[in-house]
Amino acid sequence: MRADARKNRDHLLAVAGTVIAEQGAEASLRDIARQADVGLATLFRHFPTREALLEALLRVNFDELTARADELEQSSSPDEALLLWLRDFIAYAHNYRGVATAMMAAINDPQSALHASCVTMRASGARLLTQAQAQGLARNDIDGTDLFALGGSLAWLGEHPKFASRTDHLFEVIASAILTNPSP
Repeated sequence: MRADARKNRDHLLAVAGTVIAEQGAEASLRDIARQADVGLATLFRHFPTREALLEALLRVNFDELTARADELEQSSSPDEALLLWLRDFIAYAHNYRGVATAMMAAINDPQSALHASCVTMRASGARLLTQAQAQGLARNDIDGTDLFALGGSLAWLGEHPKFASRTDHLFEVIASAILTNPSP
C-alpha cells in the first residue's frame, strides 16, 4: 500500500473509532467520511462494507486482548488472569456501542469479516479458562463459548443506561459463578 493510501486508511480508522465510540456501530458511514475530510468513495475503497470497517477497528483491540492473555498467563494466577482478561474483554467490547451484537453474530458466521478476529480473541480467553479449570479454580461445565457469551452480554448491558450502573455488580456475580473458590 502506498504511503498516502496508508495515511488515509489510518486516518479513517482513527476518525471511525471516535465516531463509533460516540454514536455506536450503526453510525453513518457518510458522517465518518465527512469528519475524516474524505469522500465516501475513499471510505469505501478502504472499507467496502460497514463490517469491514468494524473488523479493522476491532482487530486491533482483539489482537491486544490476545496479547494480554499471553501476558496474564505469565504474570498472574490462572483465576486472576481469567478475570482480568474477562474484564478487559468487556471494556473493549463496550468501547464501541453496538459492537457486542456484531461480535455475537460474527462468531457464528465464517463469512463475516469479523469472524477470524473474534475466533482468535475467544480462543485466548478459552485458554485462560482451561488453565483455571485444570487447577480446579474454575467450574468445568463452561467453555470458551460460554465465557465469550457472558462477556458479550455484560458489554451489551453496559450499553443500556438502565443497566450500565449494574455492570460491575453483575461482573462480580458472574465471576463468583465461574470461579470455584472466589475471593471475598
